Amino acid sequence: MPTHATSPSRPRRAPRKRPLVTVSEDDGNRRADLIRVSARLFREKGFDGTTVRDIADAVGMRSGSPFYHFKSKQDILAAVMEEGLVAGLQDTERIAASDLPPREKFRALVRSHLETVLAEGHDFIPVLLHEWRALSPEHQARIIDLKDRYDARWQQALAELKKARLIRSDSKVVRLLMLGAVNFTIQWYKPGKGLSIDQLADQAVEFFLGEPG
Repeated sequence: MPTHATSPSRPRRAPRKRPLVTVSEDDGNRRADLIRVSARLFREKGFDGTTVRDIADAVGMRSGSPFYHFKSKQDILAAVMEEGLVAGLQDTERIAASDLPPREKFRALVRSHLETVLAEGHDFIPVLLHEWRALSPEHQARIIDLKDRYDARWQQALAELKKARLIRSDSKVVRLLMLGAVNFTIQWYKPGKGLSIDQLADQAVEFFLGEPG
Protein backbone atom coordinates (compact mmCIF):
# COMPACT_ATOMS: atom_id res chain seq x y z
CA MET A 1 0.00 0.00 0.00
CA PRO A 2 1.42 3.42 -0.89
CA THR A 3 2.05 5.87 1.93
CA HIS A 4 0.13 8.71 0.31
CA ALA A 5 -3.33 9.35 1.73
CA THR A 6 -4.96 11.54 -0.88
CA SER A 7 -5.51 11.50 -4.60
CA PRO A 8 -4.67 14.90 -6.13
CA SER A 9 -7.25 14.44 -8.85
CA ARG A 10 -10.26 14.11 -6.53
CA PRO A 11 -11.81 17.40 -5.39
CA ARG A 12 -12.42 17.67 -1.68
CA ARG A 13 -15.51 19.08 -0.09
CA ALA A 14 -15.29 21.35 2.89
CA PRO A 15 -16.41 19.86 6.20
CA ARG A 16 -20.04 20.62 6.94
CA LYS A 17 -22.10 20.58 10.07
CA ARG A 18 -25.33 18.65 9.82
CA PRO A 19 -28.40 20.14 11.46
CA LEU A 20 -30.32 18.16 14.03
CA VAL A 21 -32.58 16.24 11.71
CA THR A 22 -35.03 14.86 14.25
CA VAL A 23 -36.02 18.31 15.52
CA SER A 24 -38.93 19.99 13.75
CA GLU A 25 -39.58 23.72 13.66
CA ASP A 26 -42.40 23.17 16.15
CA ASP A 27 -39.96 21.69 18.67
CA GLY A 28 -37.92 24.88 18.78
CA ASN A 29 -34.25 25.23 19.58
CA ARG A 30 -34.48 24.15 23.23
CA ARG A 31 -35.10 20.50 22.36
CA ALA A 32 -32.29 20.67 19.81
CA ASP A 33 -30.00 22.13 22.46
CA LEU A 34 -30.93 19.37 24.88
CA ILE A 35 -30.12 16.63 22.36
CA ARG A 36 -26.82 18.19 21.34
CA VAL A 37 -25.64 18.95 24.88
CA SER A 38 -26.79 15.57 26.18
CA ALA A 39 -24.80 13.83 23.46
CA ARG A 40 -21.66 15.69 24.51
CA LEU A 41 -22.19 14.99 28.22
CA PHE A 42 -23.06 11.32 27.72
CA ARG A 43 -19.89 10.94 25.66
CA GLU A 44 -17.70 12.76 28.19
CA LYS A 45 -19.19 11.47 31.45
CA GLY A 46 -21.16 8.41 30.44
CA PHE A 47 -24.92 7.96 30.67
CA ASP A 48 -24.87 6.86 34.32
CA GLY A 49 -22.44 9.65 35.24
CA THR A 50 -24.65 12.37 33.74
CA THR A 51 -27.65 13.70 35.64
CA VAL A 52 -30.62 15.56 34.27
CA ARG A 53 -29.45 18.50 36.38
CA ASP A 54 -26.09 18.37 34.54
CA ILE A 55 -27.94 18.58 31.24
CA ALA A 56 -30.22 21.37 32.40
CA ASP A 57 -27.30 23.39 33.77
CA ALA A 58 -25.35 23.02 30.52
CA VAL A 59 -28.32 24.33 28.53
CA GLY A 60 -29.17 27.07 31.04
CA MET A 61 -32.47 25.53 32.17
CA ARG A 62 -33.98 24.80 35.54
CA SER A 63 -33.36 21.24 36.68
CA GLY A 64 -36.86 20.03 35.85
CA SER A 65 -37.23 21.81 32.52
CA PRO A 66 -35.87 18.98 30.31
CA PHE A 67 -38.94 16.98 31.26
CA TYR A 68 -41.08 19.40 29.26
CA HIS A 69 -39.39 17.91 26.19
CA PHE A 70 -38.60 14.33 27.31
CA LYS A 71 -40.34 11.95 29.71
CA SER A 72 -37.10 10.56 31.14
CA LYS A 73 -33.31 10.48 30.81
CA GLN A 74 -33.77 7.24 28.86
CA ASP A 75 -35.84 9.17 26.32
CA ILE A 76 -33.03 11.71 25.99
CA LEU A 77 -30.50 8.91 25.39
CA ALA A 78 -32.73 7.34 22.74
CA ALA A 79 -33.16 10.72 21.04
CA VAL A 80 -29.38 11.20 20.96
CA MET A 81 -28.88 7.82 19.29
CA GLU A 82 -31.76 8.39 16.91
CA GLU A 83 -30.27 11.72 15.87
CA GLY A 84 -27.00 10.14 14.80
CA LEU A 85 -28.66 7.27 12.95
CA VAL A 86 -31.18 9.43 11.08
CA ALA A 87 -28.48 11.88 9.98
CA GLY A 88 -26.22 9.05 8.83
CA LEU A 89 -29.06 7.18 7.16
CA GLN A 90 -30.05 10.17 5.03
CA ASP A 91 -26.57 10.39 3.53
CA THR A 92 -26.23 6.62 3.23
CA GLU A 93 -29.51 6.16 1.37
CA ARG A 94 -28.67 9.02 -0.99
CA ILE A 95 -25.26 7.48 -1.77
CA ALA A 96 -26.68 3.97 -2.13
CA ALA A 97 -29.24 5.22 -4.66
CA SER A 98 -26.62 7.03 -6.74
CA ASP A 99 -25.15 5.76 -10.02
CA LEU A 100 -21.56 5.97 -8.78
CA PRO A 101 -19.28 3.06 -9.71
CA PRO A 102 -19.04 0.49 -6.87
CA ARG A 103 -15.61 1.60 -5.62
CA GLU A 104 -16.54 5.30 -5.62
CA LYS A 105 -19.86 4.51 -3.94
CA PHE A 106 -18.06 2.55 -1.24
CA ARG A 107 -15.60 5.41 -0.74
CA ALA A 108 -18.52 7.84 -0.35
CA LEU A 109 -20.13 5.55 2.25
CA VAL A 110 -16.89 5.25 4.20
CA ARG A 111 -16.35 9.00 4.09
CA SER A 112 -19.92 9.69 5.22
CA HIS A 113 -19.66 7.22 8.08
CA LEU A 114 -16.35 8.69 9.21
CA GLU A 115 -17.87 12.15 9.25
CA THR A 116 -20.80 10.86 11.26
CA VAL A 117 -18.58 9.42 13.98
CA LEU A 118 -15.59 11.80 13.91
CA ALA A 119 -16.61 15.31 12.88
CA GLU A 120 -16.61 18.01 15.54
CA GLY A 121 -19.86 18.07 17.47
CA HIS A 122 -20.96 14.66 16.15
CA ASP A 123 -21.20 12.88 19.49
CA PHE A 124 -24.38 10.97 18.68
CA ILE A 125 -23.01 7.73 17.19
CA PRO A 126 -20.10 7.49 19.65
CA VAL A 127 -22.74 7.59 22.41
CA LEU A 128 -24.65 4.81 20.66
CA LEU A 129 -21.51 2.68 20.42
CA HIS A 130 -20.55 3.18 24.07
CA GLU A 131 -23.94 3.36 25.75
CA TRP A 132 -26.10 0.89 23.81
CA ARG A 133 -26.42 -1.42 26.83
CA ALA A 134 -27.62 1.49 28.97
CA LEU A 135 -30.69 1.75 26.77
CA SER A 136 -33.77 -0.15 27.93
CA PRO A 137 -35.04 -2.98 25.69
CA GLU A 138 -38.09 -0.86 24.86
CA HIS A 139 -35.91 1.99 23.66
CA GLN A 140 -33.52 -0.37 21.86
CA ALA A 141 -36.42 -1.65 19.78
CA ARG A 142 -37.09 1.92 18.68
CA ILE A 143 -33.53 2.27 17.41
CA ILE A 144 -33.05 -1.19 15.84
CA ASP A 145 -35.19 -0.41 12.79
CA LEU A 146 -32.94 2.53 11.92
CA LYS A 147 -29.82 0.40 12.47
CA ASP A 148 -31.23 -2.32 10.22
CA ARG A 149 -31.95 0.17 7.43
CA TYR A 150 -28.44 1.59 7.73
CA ASP A 151 -26.85 -1.86 7.66
CA ALA A 152 -28.94 -2.86 4.63
CA ARG A 153 -27.53 -0.01 2.55
CA TRP A 154 -23.99 -1.09 3.42
CA GLN A 155 -24.83 -4.71 2.59
CA GLN A 156 -26.12 -3.54 -0.79
CA ALA A 157 -22.84 -1.70 -1.46
CA LEU A 158 -20.83 -4.78 -0.56
CA ALA A 159 -22.91 -6.88 -2.96
CA GLU A 160 -22.06 -4.39 -5.73
CA LEU A 161 -18.36 -4.61 -4.83
CA LYS A 162 -18.49 -8.41 -5.01
CA LYS A 163 -20.28 -8.30 -8.35
CA ALA A 164 -17.51 -5.99 -9.61
CA ARG A 165 -14.95 -8.47 -8.23
CA LEU A 166 -13.48 -5.91 -5.86
CA ILE A 167 -14.07 -8.14 -2.82
CA ARG A 168 -14.40 -11.90 -2.53
CA SER A 169 -17.24 -11.99 -0.02
CA ASP A 170 -20.16 -9.73 0.79
CA SER A 171 -21.18 -11.63 3.91
CA LYS A 172 -22.61 -10.06 7.04
CA VAL A 173 -19.31 -10.82 8.77
CA VAL A 174 -17.43 -8.72 6.21
CA ARG A 175 -19.79 -5.81 6.85
CA LEU A 176 -19.38 -6.13 10.60
CA LEU A 177 -15.59 -6.25 10.30
CA MET A 178 -15.50 -3.18 8.07
CA LEU A 179 -17.87 -1.09 10.16
CA GLY A 180 -16.15 -2.25 13.34
CA ALA A 181 -12.81 -1.03 12.01
CA VAL A 182 -14.27 2.31 10.95
CA ASN A 183 -16.10 2.76 14.25
CA PHE A 184 -12.92 2.08 16.23
CA THR A 185 -11.39 5.26 14.81
CA ILE A 186 -13.25 7.17 17.54
CA GLN A 187 -10.73 5.69 19.98
CA TRP A 188 -7.68 7.26 18.38
CA TYR A 189 -8.62 9.89 15.78
CA LYS A 190 -7.91 13.50 16.77
CA PRO A 191 -9.58 16.18 14.61
CA GLY A 192 -7.07 18.66 13.25
CA LYS A 193 -4.11 16.40 13.99
CA GLY A 194 -2.65 14.14 11.32
CA LEU A 195 -5.03 12.82 8.69
CA SER A 196 -8.14 14.66 7.59
CA ILE A 197 -11.40 12.70 7.33
CA ASP A 198 -11.00 12.63 3.55
CA GLN A 199 -7.48 11.26 3.81
CA LEU A 200 -8.60 8.69 6.33
CA ALA A 201 -11.41 7.61 3.99
CA ASP A 202 -8.90 7.14 1.15
CA GLN A 203 -6.63 5.01 3.28
CA ALA A 204 -9.54 2.94 4.60
CA VAL A 205 -10.73 2.20 1.07
CA GLU A 206 -7.22 1.19 -0.02
CA PHE A 207 -6.96 -1.05 3.04
CA PHE A 208 -10.28 -2.78 2.37
CA LEU A 209 -10.13 -2.95 -1.44
CA GLY A 210 -6.47 -2.48 -2.38
CA GLU A 211 -5.22 0.02 -4.91
CA PRO A 212 -7.45 0.80 -7.91
CA GLY A 213 -6.87 -1.65 -10.72
